[in-house]
Amino acid sequence: MPTPLVVAHRGASGYRPEHTIGAYELAVAMGADYIEPDLVMTKDGVLVDRHEPEISGTTNVADHPEFASRRATKKLDGVDVTGWFTEDFTLAELKTLRAKERLPKVRPHNTLYDGREQVPTFEEVLTLRRTLEKKYRRPIGIIPEIKHSTYFHDQGLNPEKPFVELVRAHGLNRRSAPMWLQSFEITNLKQVRRLGYKGNSTFLAWTGEGPLDGPYDLVSKGDPRRYHDWMTPTGLKEISRFADGIGPEKFFVIPKKPDGTLGAPTSLVGDAHRVGLKVVPWTFRNENQFMAKDFWNGTDPNAYGKAIDEQVAYLRTGIDGLFTDNPDTGVVAREEFRSRP
Repeated sequence: MPTPLVVAHRGASGYRPEHTIGAYELAVAMGADYIEPDLVMTKDGVLVDRHEPEISGTTNVADHPEFASRRATKKLDGVDVTGWFTEDFTLAELKTLRAKERLPKVRPHNTLYDGREQVPTFEEVLTLRRTLEKKYRRPIGIIPEIKHSTYFHDQGLNPEKPFVELVRAHGLNRRSAPMWLQSFEITNLKQVRRLGYKGNSTFLAWTGEGPLDGPYDLVSKGDPRRYHDWMTPTGLKEISRFADGIGPEKFFVIPKKPDGTLGAPTSLVGDAHRVGLKVVPWTFRNENQFMAKDFWNGTDPNAYGKAIDEQVAYLRTGIDGLFTDNPDTGVVAREEFRSRP
């Protein structure tokens, strides 16, 4: 059985503000196999690394009076969102901002690093990947996610084009490269193929509820299918025609019971493997509140729970890897799983 991958979710974001060079460097030092940048676009068409187009939660933009007038309310995948948006800034302007911790109440220790790093570009992260490979003398993969592609196209921007150009320029445009593109949408996963992308790709899915809990590019055009429909044998078979793997929210793999404790594994992993899809669920975090009740230590939602035990339980379902905010925990869980699978 291949060794499951440890993917650093936005870097070592359990210990540093997410999507920063420092978070990626620490993740690899901790043993992560892959790093994950989320990609959004600037006004001048540059791919940069932020969780969402709206950046008030991940940068100090609100502290810059020169940008106060750019605060706006926009429809982001059908939902009104107020703040500052990357497509209203040039790269040079974004570089005057500094990153900050997105979950300061959950991870107050991470705020120690607030204001110390810029917003990196995708190209800078690609260069970093190669630098870290040389430093640690082992393969380091990258699994970028193009965020809200439909939204950016509605803004007159095309994130897929520079993505393919940069992947090609950095020698990663091949099937065997340690490169996986991922998206919660489908149209862009198909578009990059038409633009010449030859690497692997992953379709993401979450277990949320509501009118927009499906691929927005399709839902916005009247497609009634939600993410849970795509995680069925029929949906997986269709996914296998345009992607190489799935990135389901972890509760698709082992759901919670009504009382909040962990239930029994679903058939998802086996169903996906039968049609040739890899399965790498998200997101494993050390804090109690992000786990089923079985794995809580005490009652403080922000205290560390039994994260190693949780990840071992999921690894036993046959998943091909896991996304974690705490790469060192993922490495320990993988070793424990391998010693007694």
